[in-house]
This record gives sequence, structure tokens and C-alpha cells, in this order.
Amino acid sequence: METQNKTMLTVECTVNAPVAIVWECWTNPAHITQWCNASPDWHTPHAENDLRVGGRFVTRMEAKDGSMGFDFGGIYDAVRTNEYIEYTMDDDRKAKISFIAEGSSVKVVESFEAENTNPLEMQQFGWQAILDNFKKHTETAK
Repeated sequence: METQNKTMLTVECTVNAPVAIVWECWTNPAHITQWCNASPDWHTPHAENDLRVGGRFVTRMEAKDGSMGFDFGGIYDAVRTNEYIEYTMDDDRKAKISFIAEGSSVKVVESFEAENTNPLEMQQFGWQAILDNFKKHTETAK
């Protein structure tokens, strides 16, 4: 089996909300469809989430004009409620998210293996934009 070094990228934000609300907004499909897009011309019409080790998630992301879309999905490898999620994407890349309670806010740190198609900066920007949308949604949902 071939071994290669994977490039890990990390994005983060601090959400001004209690950890239980942050977790709910991150994991509940009704919330996921409200924040999981990198730009205003995209949306998330559908999300499914079986939040348990071995459970599957899938999030449908589409351009609002219908010109393109894709399913982002994977299988959970680790789940610790209000603390940590680890998963393997459908293309075998790994990701992990830590939810670090800091008083009345939560630091969300998401690390993921970069793919080989798009520039690293583009991937970093896209994942950060989605995380920023999550922050904005969660702070208004509380």
C-alpha cells in the first residue's frame, strides 16, 4: 500500500453561544441547511445526519442558479457529544472538529485533509467561509 503525506488544513472560529446550542446547530439537519454554504449564491437544500460512530451524513450543496451541485458525505469515526467529531469523507479524506467551551462561548476548530484538485488557499477559504456562516447562524439561533 502506498503511503503519502496528507496536507492538513485548519479553520476555526469562536461562537458566542453555549456549547449545547453550538452542538445542536452543527448536528441538526434543520440547522445545517441554513448555514452550510461558502457563498450567498449557493445553498444547502437537503441534509441527513446519523450522528453516531458508523453513522452516515450527507449534505447536498447546490448553486442557487442550478448550474452545479454535489453531495458532501461521509461516515463518523468518533463522536463525543458537545466536544468532538471525527469522520471519513466519501473520498477517504479525514476531518475532525473540536468544540472547546470557553465560558459563554465555544471555540470550534476544524481540521481536514486537503484534496488534490483545488489550490490549498481556495480550500482554506471555502471551509472558513462555511464556518463563518455557521457562527453567524448559531449566534442568531440562540
